Amino acid sequence: MSIAAVSADGLLALADEAERRYDFSAAAACLESALRPPYAAALLPLTEARARLRLASLLLAPRGSSRVPRAGAPAAAKTHLERALLILSPLPSAPPRLKLLAHSHLAGAYAVLGAIASQKHVLHRGLGLLDSASASGLLQREPALLWTCNFQAQLGSVFTNDGDAASALSALSVGASAAAELGSPQLELFFAASELHVHLLCWEDSAAVENAVTRASLLWDALTAEQMEHWVGLFFYTQLLQTFYLLRICDYKAASQHVERLDTAVKSEMQRGRQITALANDLSTLERTLGQSGLKEREMLALSHKQRQLKGQLRALCGYDSLNDVLDYGDKLLLAPPLMHGEWLPRTAVFVLVDLMVVMVGRPKGIFKECGKRINSGLRLIHEADLEHSTIWTAGLYLILLLQFLENKVAVELTRSEFVEAQEALAQMKNWFTRFPTILQGCESIIENLRGQYAHSVGCFDEAAFHFLEAKKLTESKSMQSMCETYAAVSYICKGDAESSSQALELVGPAYRTMDSFVGVREKTCIIFVYGLLLMRQHNPQEARNRLASGLKIAHQQLGNIQLVSQYLTILGTLALQLHDAAQAKEILKSSLTLAKTLFDIPTQIWILSVFTELYRELEEKENEMENSEYEGKKEDDLQRRLSEAYSHSFHHELVEKSRIQPLHMSSKQPEMAVPSANGDLDIPESVGLSAPQPFLKRLVEAEPMRRSTRRRR
Repeated sequence: MSIAAVSADGLLALADEAERRYDFSAAAACLESALRPPYAAALLPLTEARARLRLASLLLAPRGSSRVPRAGAPAAAKTHLERALLILSPLPSAPPRLKLLAHSHLAGAYAVLGAIASQKHVLHRGLGLLDSASASGLLQREPALLWTCNFQAQLGSVFTNDGDAASALSALSVGASAAAELGSPQLELFFAASELHVHLLCWEDSAAVENAVTRASLLWDALTAEQMEHWVGLFFYTQLLQTFYLLRICDYKAASQHVERLDTAVKSEMQRGRQITALANDLSTLERTLGQSGLKEREMLALSHKQRQLKGQLRALCGYDSLNDVLDYGDKLLLAPPLMHGEWLPRTAVFVLVDLMVVMVGRPKGIFKECGKRINSGLRLIHEADLEHSTIWTAGLYLILLLQFLENKVAVELTRSEFVEAQEALAQMKNWFTRFPTILQGCESIIENLRGQYAHSVGCFDEAAFHFLEAKKLTESKSMQSMCETYAAVSYICKGDAESSSQALELVGPAYRTMDSFVGVREKTCIIFVYGLLLMRQHNPQEARNRLASGLKIAHQQLGNIQLVSQYLTILGTLALQLHDAAQAKEILKSSLTLAKTLFDIPTQIWILSVFTELYRELEEKENEMENSEYEGKKEDDLQRRLSEAYSHSFHHELVEKSRIQPLHMSSKQPEMAVPSANGDLDIPESVGLSAPQPFLKRLVEAEPMRRSTRRRR
């Protein structure tokens, strides 16, 4: 035997030993050396292929404290896998499992690198090889079904990322059938949840979406208590998807219950994560000690006993069979058993998303203190993710989440009339978009919408209408387009002239005729609100009252949005006053003012107080009129001070100016990453109003309420 062969075998043995010690960087270094000249020439083809597969697996898998593979690792892994396939393909002695594994890993490498066409090609090749191996009897029924699940899951994912929902559902259906034939409840639930995910993304058939929700729920409920406890990844996946569904259909009460369940699970999972980290560190220290020479037999026995105890504790905490999965616990929430370990959720991103869900169900209720805490928590977790050193996919995910937190911060600050704070958050969104316009392409419409919200809130109505209509051009969503038109109509109404009112009617009229075609009631409540304002402008108070009363009922019973309810009540109180029903007007306005104070919504408070002043004047209650007018004046002074501060701030002009955002040149220091954009991301709606500063609007017919109702994306 040559010296090179001995050395190559020695390096492979050292790699084995390093992996047993969980020293994965050392294992990778040994394998890399064995695959370089002069040692590589001494390796048998099958041995070389196995070594390249092992090395690629190590290069692609983040370990320990690292969240991502090291720079250049995915490309290097791809090269090793392509070489391994070249070696294995003509080898009749190569086990089918090894060839299938090479196809699966190579598809995973292409996915990380964003090579969608290559990923599809290698997956179809893998399925062809699987059919051949099964037909020839080289692969038994059970492993063949597992490999079917593996490849179909990956195909479903790549078709989803490519925007081909029909092909994705077809692939997932084949995988689900294989999982059912295997009798694997975990895999059945995984495929059911994946199908639900695709349905939510495309949402072409409400009945199909509802059926997918029902199937996922039934499969989860059929699990044993032990399975529910151990399959944490599937719990988060199914619960999040069901929450998105409930938010989309505007069932906020049920959504809140799911969010509470998720939030409790996150706290439990964080505690368990700390325990696992401590045990894993103890195990790592013990493994290093065991690897030392010169230990006495008694010491070896004691350490080995402790090692078995630690491993048992780790497995018990995680519920996983493989210790490698336990050591990856900090980075991944696994969704499926082997051979499906490519299917996982990024653990930190899930925790961030739950924080976001808490904000989304809390903000319409005016729970701003808790919302502020969760926004800060989510932003902190995102910044800890170290975006600049993350993979393209991970960086894209966290950037989209980052903008969604900033979006909610803008909405909260505008509601509270903290215009400078809203400016700063919106300027951050604008800055991130200019740096990464491809990743955040689907967010441009949202940013333009928020620029409109900001401009409207500070009284720049012409600029607000411009940005709302620009936002409409940037989205393909019929729902979002309708909302943008509604917001633009509001800004036109606030301009106050006859031509602007005609423009508002041109926008709202078509939306009013199609409002029942949307999923949920978010669009309908806002359209009815604006339509009611136009009826008031046309001096038709009774008809406006009837329409608005129907909208208020929906907003109160289904949306639970106290700001929109407050503004509905304010209009209805004003209408009651116009119809000379002073007693009802007073009761309605009291309720509205209470809600507006809860929200710290100064413009709406001023609006209500101005109507109260008119009410007291009509009732000839001079003392109340003077007292109310004085309080209204103080509020107006406070709002004017806030507006003046906003106008003088450096971000004001660039946010309201009538121009689209211009991305930085590609030569910028922060290069653009080539990944699929966020256009296909899951829509998670919410409904909040849009209000104008009262100094510009002394009377209701010159004003408009509603603060905002924007779309959120996963």
